[in-house]
Amino acid sequence: MKKLLSTIGILAATISAPTFADNWQDVEQQANGQTVYFHAWGGSQEINRYIQWAGKELKDRYNVTLNHVKVTDIAETTTRLLAEKAAGKNTGGSVDMVWINGENFKSMKDNQLLFGPFVEQLPSWQYVDKTLPVDVDFSEPTNGLEAPWGVGQLVFIHDKMTLNNPPESFSEMLSYAKAFPNRLTYPRPPEFHGTSFLKALLIELTGNDQALQQPVSEDNFELVTKPLWRYLDEFHTVAWRGGKQFPAGTAETIQLLDDGQIDLAITFNPNAVYSAQANGNLAKSTTAYAMNQGALSNIHFLAIPWNANAKAGAQVAINFLLSPEAQSRKGDLNVWGDPSVLSGEYLTGSAKNTQQFKSIAEPHPSWQSALEKEWLKRYGN
Repeated sequence: MKKLLSTIGILAATISAPTFADNWQDVEQQANGQTVYFHAWGGSQEINRYIQWAGKELKDRYNVTLNHVKVTDIAETTTRLLAEKAAGKNTGGSVDMVWINGENFKSMKDNQLLFGPFVEQLPSWQYVDKTLPVDVDFSEPTNGLEAPWGVGQLVFIHDKMTLNNPPESFSEMLSYAKAFPNRLTYPRPPEFHGTSFLKALLIELTGNDQALQQPVSEDNFELVTKPLWRYLDEFHTVAWRGGKQFPAGTAETIQLLDDGQIDLAITFNPNAVYSAQANGNLAKSTTAYAMNQGALSNIHFLAIPWNANAKAGAQVAINFLLSPEAQSRKGDLNVWGDPSVLSGEYLTGSAKNTQQFKSIAEPHPSWQSALEKEWLKRYGN
């Protein structure tokens, strides 16, 4: 009897909520005329312009309006969705699509804030390179609740005319900062690039301690992070602006590098240097490189909230963004240069040969907020 009731419950839930259509044409029909509110980081001109292009294509082809809601940290969107969940707003939500990974995905998944599984039903799924870790996100199984969108790697940019031999490890970086004070910095956590800097630094200082792949605990956090705080205490005294002030994000570090104020910019896109050069934001003599240990790497994803108002529109948008055409444009070194998640044979132009470095896996997502909290406690004022 219990089993029957739960089956009836599942059927009722399926009937009452707009979920999967029987075939893709139905999804496209439902999407016609919908507006998709896409919450995505808005801190890069190149990315914003690319999303604008995608929006124009979606409007022309499917009559779907893509509205880019620019956020500085997707955690703000998680908070909004949690509030809608608490208020019982299970339909007509304010967010239709999110650009996420890591801690934010884990939080949304744990709190059942995501629609799906939907990913393998997308026609464009056939083009995805399944040798990439597209079914896990910072060691957390995705369960078809988010579609892979691109590959990110933490790299540094320098100008060969002013700095020919950049530091190839974080220990060399500290020596360089001491020899040339006020020339190095990193974005202020919890900004994504700033936190990524902390994680990459911690991995090197601990020889990638196995504890980093496990959920964080109070005891192991204190023990494992000791060398990190010792390093930062030293680094900040010789960092840009005496470690009292930090750039807001990658765009500001690129601007500071171009202005000659600092010697290394930071980015999570190994090809960002090309689009920045194409747009006149960096000199042609700049180049990107990874530390000797490799580059902190992850896949970034697109997901749909459980209560999205335009679920069909969001699926059509994600399917288009995963198409060979959209991925080739996204990978174009003069447009965004974001390494593609598709198999190479489906890509055209410079997207075929975007640069990727030896990769280092992300720590367990629970380390992210623990590191941010402790950083703010120590250096946030």
